[in-house]
Parts: sequence; structure tokens; C-alpha cells
Amino acid sequence: MKTVLITGCSSGFGLEIARCFLDRAWKVIATMRTPREDILPSSENLRILALDVTEPESIRRAIEDAGPIDMLVNNAGIGWLNALEGTSMDTLRHIFETNTLGTMAMTQAVLPQFRQRKGGIIVNVTSSVTLKPLPLLSVYTASKAAVNAFTEVLALELAAFDIRAHLVIPGRAPETRFSETARSSVHSRGGFPEAYSGLVQSVFAGWEQQRSSAATRPLDVAEAVWRAATEPFSPLRIPAGADAVALAG
Repeated sequence: MKTVLITGCSSGFGLEIARCFLDRAWKVIATMRTPREDILPSSENLRILALDVTEPESIRRAIEDAGPIDMLVNNAGIGWLNALEGTSMDTLRHIFETNTLGTMAMTQAVLPQFRQRKGGIIVNVTSSVTLKPLPLLSVYTASKAAVNAFTEVLALELAAFDIRAHLVIPGRAPETRFSETARSSVHSRGGFPEAYSGLVQSVFAGWEQQRSSAATRPLDVAEAVWRAATEPFSPLRIPAGADAVALAG
């Protein structure tokens, strides 16, 4: 029986990925900053561990407690919605610490065991905003685009050790809390710059018009991660969701 460690399992994509792998007879190590026992079905194949991907000691403890794993899914991340001018450098650093450096740190932590066993799978979850730029998402997009580039080079570095690296690229996901969390974070940090009010209104209106258009479900992301896990010749980039598939062309 294989074991997968998934970051950011408290909601959204991470939670659905954990459910998917549990249902398909994998051992699942579901990690989150504040562990909750009530969001996943009780199973002898499930362990829930505390993990903050921005804290080296938290990473060390989680990897040690997890023991040998066959697959790492770097899903933990935070959303941010604002113009660059309305984003403090402290906020920018926090986003990159979580979305970009957290992914790199987790990957670095598991590589020794994968290399020694000559096998392993790493899946990094990014976003379709790296395929189609959208206003007010410059910082978030940059944090995810960096992971795209990192993963492409990582795959070349690790091929000699039979370690695979993949990108799962979800589209717009109205079923998750991304937009809600991103907006609340902006307001808690002072809101949007007044000079950008017209652009903000235009962006929000566009989102309202897209409510009925193609979008990405958490299940789409889970299935894309499953494909990376079970298809040895799956592509490095795997779009997840009808809208992401269309953008990937």
C-alpha cells in the first residue's frame, strides 16, 4: 500500500485530494496548520498531522512523524487579490513564503528518502492564472508561476533517480474559499487603493458574469493528482477543470 502526504488539507483542493486517495486504498497523511479530526472519514489508513510549510521545524517534525512516503502533494497556499501598489512588502513576502518557498522547502525535505529509494512522485498544485494573466492577481500569479518554473527544472534534476515531478494547474474554483479568503485578507490589510476602484469594480463584475461558465471542481483537481500518481507517463503539466483545459489548449 502506497502513502501520500498532502499539504493544506483543511478545505478545498487538499481536502478533496485526501478523500480521493483514501477512497482508492492509499495511506493518506493529511496535513494542515490546525489539525481537525472531523473533516475526513475515520480510517486506519489516515493520519492527520500539524504542518506549517513556512516553519522549518514544523516541516522537520511532520516529515519525521510521517515516516516513509511514496508521494508528496504540495497543495498548501494562500490567495491574494490586490494591485501591486496596494500590497505591502510584508504581505508579498508572506505569500511567497507560503506558496513558493513552502513548496520548495517541503520538496527539499522529502528528496533524500526518494533518492535513496530511487523513486517517488512530487505534485505541485498551482493555478491557471499562470496561463492567462488577470488583473489584481500579480503577486499571487508570480508566486505560482515561480512554482511552475521550479517544477519544470526539478523534473530534469530528478529524472536520473526515477523521481517524477508534475504540475497540476486548476482553473477558477467557485466551490472553494479562494475568493472569499482573498477578499477578506485584502480588507483586513487596508483594502484596495482608491486609484484602482474602477478596475476593482470591473474585475468583480466580470467574475459575476462568469458564475455560470466553465469552472473547476475540487474533484477535478483530485482526479488530476490521481492521474499523476498512477500514470507513469502522464505529462509534466496537467490542467484540472474544463476552463483550465481550454486555456492549456
